[in-house]
Amino acid sequence: MADAGVARSNVGLHSGTLTRADLSDIVHNRLGLSRSESAGVVERVLYHMCHALAEGKNVKISGFGSFILRDKGERIGRNPKTGIEVPIAPRRVMTFRASQMMRDRIAK
Repeated sequence: MADAGVARSNVGLHSGTLTRADLSDIVHNRLGLSRSESAGVVERVLYHMCHALAEGKNVKISGFGSFILRDKGERIGRNPKTGIEVPIAPRRVMTFRASQMMRDRIAK
């Protein structure tokens, strides 16, 4: 996978969380774009992903994984404290399924 060195970067990993700012810094350092252009690229990618999901489309990023929308039907839940049954409304949820390549990299 041609990753422009992004996957090997240690930016932001000291805190255990990779943020938008970290991604923007990686784009800036690896691709040589200005900081504002790098931030714009990251924002546009995230915007298009969110927009597609909001329209009901799944998002697949080859070598990374898929964001999949699923409709869950109404069901009966139970309040664990009181034991009273409560109806849970139908809703749409998003799940992430890592690609085999990503799972292999994580397992190393």
